[in-house]
Amino acid sequence: MDITGAEIVVRCLQDEGVEHVFGYPGGAVLYIYDALFKQDQVKHVLVRHEQAAAHAADAYSRSTHKVGVCLVTSGPGVTNAVTGIATAYMDSVPMVILSGQVPTHAIGEDAFQECDTVGITRPCVKHNFLVKDVKDLAATIKKAFVIANSGRPGPVLVDIPKDVSRNKCRYEYPESVPMRSYNPVTRGHQGQLRKALGLLLGAERPMIYTGGGVVLANAAPELNRLVDLLGFPVTNTLMGLGGYRGTGDKFVGMPGMHGTYEANMAMQHCDVLLAVGARFDDRVIGNPKHFAQSPHKIIHVDIDPSSISKRVKVDVPIVGDVRETLADLLGLIEEAYAAGRKPDAQALQGWWAQIDEWRKRECLKYRSSDTVIKPQAVIEKLWEVTGGDAFVTADVGQHQMWAAQYYRFDQPRRWINSGGLGTMGVGLPFAMGVLMANPGAQVACVTGEGSIQMCIQELSTCKQYNLPVKIVNLNNRYLGMVRQWQQIEYGSRYASSYMDALPDFVALAEAYGHVGMRIEKPSEVEPALRDAFGKYKDRLVFLDIITDATENVWPMVQGGKGLTEMLLGSEDL
Repeated sequence: MDITGAEIVVRCLQDEGVEHVFGYPGGAVLYIYDALFKQDQVKHVLVRHEQAAAHAADAYSRSTHKVGVCLVTSGPGVTNAVTGIATAYMDSVPMVILSGQVPTHAIGEDAFQECDTVGITRPCVKHNFLVKDVKDLAATIKKAFVIANSGRPGPVLVDIPKDVSRNKCRYEYPESVPMRSYNPVTRGHQGQLRKALGLLLGAERPMIYTGGGVVLANAAPELNRLVDLLGFPVTNTLMGLGGYRGTGDKFVGMPGMHGTYEANMAMQHCDVLLAVGARFDDRVIGNPKHFAQSPHKIIHVDIDPSSISKRVKVDVPIVGDVRETLADLLGLIEEAYAAGRKPDAQALQGWWAQIDEWRKRECLKYRSSDTVIKPQAVIEKLWEVTGGDAFVTADVGQHQMWAAQYYRFDQPRRWINSGGLGTMGVGLPFAMGVLMANPGAQVACVTGEGSIQMCIQELSTCKQYNLPVKIVNLNNRYLGMVRQWQQIEYGSRYASSYMDALPDFVALAEAYGHVGMRIEKPSEVEPALRDAFGKYKDRLVFLDIITDATENVWPMVQGGKGLTEMLLGSEDL
């Protein structure tokens, strides 16, 4: 029996095991919405802005390893979603975006709500398709899911003209779709792995540097075994937090612009660096010329060959799936250990002694206060109240860095933030996506009074779907990271970084039907958090926490500087 293109879209989603679609209706996708309405296997989540649909689908994926799906209409629907699509693209998140398009005969005629979706999104998707024939629809959607979730993951967009969703054909969903030009390598080269083994066993000052690729590949168990077996220090980037347990004694903290002193010094002064699923980006290693000043051998494991030697020349490139490659490397190390070949224990002991000296700088220490709320203390208390077991979403800015520094993630996929694009406004829709994927979980959205207002209309979505997010608003009345840079780099000229005319967030939360709390004293922080996660565990709680407006994020590596040229506090200014 022939069915419509809209019904084919829904059947494809069902056959892919999709449980939730985040979206917002419009004329070009009404046939698809009608088909969704007629079934109950795939649940639709109505957001209040298409940007939030993309962000929620993104976080759904980040927290589960499933492919997130969002559905938007043509023209402004898809342009509103572009920020969310670009956010997922920069962080290599597998996602499928289904967008409506004007009918095929009207494409190129400046029809109502028409835009060149394929052209607009080409720079910020892994791949995109325009489907012109309903007979191609099922195979195209299958390709979209395969491409999104294989190799280096990423968002894939399928643009569906309205007449394609109306036309009919027989439904057949292919089990596989061979693509001659797309065959990502998954197994690391055994010869390269043996070279890596030789370097690791011969290292005197080794370092393991891991990024979001470990989390995306579900390789945290292999990474933890590797670190524990070798006894080497390890650092996780902002996107890789939780890849190795944050409370482990081998963990030296996050590296980079706001990384720890010990992590940055160890990255710079090691003699062998094993980079796994990380890309040596500017926020991690600073100036590449400075990083190259110290002679070290670099082993780089990544699924994407274009990421290897892109910013830093490496000695042993290994292209392959991170999980498979680490498993192979573990096997080689265990063979070597069985044969009596092990790293130099005395040299390693000396290297740890040096790292412990760097740790004595206590670079994350801050001045506590009984009168003003320190944002760092709020995050420490959040970690304590949640038992370190919450999903933490973050917007972008100072609060994001404090959450990364002070909430110790022991598990992967618990830290959900925008690393590559640095998108303000993601925190609340991210939290929605996490809760739809993980009902009953503790979910905290760490945000600031600037970021939260960018997608604050999603408080309405949270009410409709009973999503008990705990919003931890570190309210310092400034665009904090902008203010910090203006203080350090621009002579304390705070151009447009002070937040004037802020709303009453408590009243606003209550207007949406939620619980609002205003916290102004340090003594009120813990009781408020305990009430939010205990007494009001089934309600969305907006905690408006008035924090010290002068607090900065330390350590800090300024733009253009090297990893070891850190400012450790205001005394360095």
